Amino acid sequence: MTDNEDTILINANIEISVTALQAIVNNAKKAAGLDAKGHYRVDTADKVSEMISRFLIEKDFGSYVNIPEHYAD
Repeated sequence: MTDNEDTILINANIEISVTALQAIVNNAKKAAGLDAKGHYRVDTADKVSEMISRFLIEKDFGSYVNIPEHYAD
């Protein structure tokens, strides 16, 4: 998502609602449009990653993880 040297790409298992996933897929397809053969050429898994990364940056995940109370069950 960014070329920032202070970030790394990780693979993680996360839970999101089916509705959120459907919205990402549908909106990614609309944004990409159809190609000449009538197919959508968008990697929806990459788009999910991009959307979550953008959300974490905008919501300041770095500050969130520095609050010890967030680690309690």
